[in-house]
Amino acid sequence: MKRLIFFILILITASLAAQEKVYKANIEGDINLGIAPYIKRVVKEAEDNFASAIIFRINTFGGRVDAATQIKDAILNSKIKTIAFIDKRAISAGALIALSCEKIVMVPGALMGASTVVDQTGQKQSEKYQSYMRSEMRATAEKNGRRTDIAQAMVDETIIVADLQDDSTKLITLTSEEALKFKMADTVLTNIDQLKEYFDFQDAEFITLDSNWAEDFVRFVNNPIISSLLIMLGLIGLYTEIKTPGWGIAGTVGIISLAIFFGAGYILELASILEILMFVIGVVLLLIEIFAFPGFGVFGIAGIILMVGSLFLGLISDFEMIDWSIISIAIIQLGFTFLFTFIVIYFLLKFLPKTEIWGKLILQEKVAAKSGYAARPQFEHFIGLQGVAFTDLRPAGTALIEGNRVDVVTEGDYIKNGSRILVKSVEGSKVVVEVIK
Repeated sequence: MKRLIFFILILITASLAAQEKVYKANIEGDINLGIAPYIKRVVKEAEDNFASAIIFRINTFGGRVDAATQIKDAILNSKIKTIAFIDKRAISAGALIALSCEKIVMVPGALMGASTVVDQTGQKQSEKYQSYMRSEMRATAEKNGRRTDIAQAMVDETIIVADLQDDSTKLITLTSEEALKFKMADTVLTNIDQLKEYFDFQDAEFITLDSNWAEDFVRFVNNPIISSLLIMLGLIGLYTEIKTPGWGIAGTVGIISLAIFFGAGYILELASILEILMFVIGVVLLLIEIFAFPGFGVFGIAGIILMVGSLFLGLISDFEMIDWSIISIAIIQLGFTFLFTFIVIYFLLKFLPKTEIWGKLILQEKVAAKSGYAARPQFEHFIGLQGVAFTDLRPAGTALIEGNRVDVVTEGDYIKNGSRILVKSVEGSKVVVEVIK
């Protein structure tokens, strides 16, 4: 009896293991770089579980060409059957993704085509970009046995398809019936149930994969507003740490913000190790300029160039044919980010030292000696007095005021030792001075 039960369990296990699996993923809305990691994960998981096919339900007006190219490559590299289920439309970049699938199914009344490259305002890009997109469409259609002339005519209105159009004034956009007639689609079906029957998947286990929290987070970080905010927090945090002794919350927040920015960019193939190294080297050069060679020279200029360059490259991908619209958007985004960063830093320097919050962050009162801690004396009586910079102030250093050696700080200026200084203000234990000109 035990042998019989054991045999039945083996049969059930083998039956479950042998059950056909079909994966389903959704490609909808704007095609951006945040979708690519999701599609790559779907393809990998389907392959790891020996699935029979992946169905990509497509409903999009298009989006970034570099994102569509990443998705197309992931689908073309798949080792299992891929099926595009065009639910309503696969326009522009969506058409490239659909053509990358081995089989194409369209619902009645669906559309596919209109893949010319345009900028953010809808204006047609130069011939260089159109040529690249034509090549992508042609190569993808050729790989899956589709008509290359129609695929190219979806990008370029000057290409005439004799049996489909009679002039060269319009891009080709196919309806579901036209796509079927000209073999750009394999069939027209109303829903997924009909698709299951058509491909004989009735007994298959259907697994729908949605984007996970990590992919959603990366997609969220890729939003221009969020990425700009991360850059701002990073720059402000680093500036604050350079201006204040020790290491604090501001520096930690800055490092985390920049790590998220470059980390998300690395996942989305916007940033590489090169951009990260450029930024780190830039920061190091800037610190060398500030603390080792005060003033503003080669190290400082090189550091700033490397930091700005790395942030700029972190906003655009390593895509072969980056269009000017992506570059111009990156320039504008970085420009506004720097502008708001400078504004925030200005107000922090001007108003934060006078606030109650700032007062709580620094030592305001003397601590009794018996507590075991040393306390600074009060310096309010130094306000308005003159002295001499005993060391270079960059911006912190030591000054001689009425015979007393006092730790002081400037408001960001470099003051050479021996210069006459004036005590401008005292903020807790912080003595702020300026040079007497």
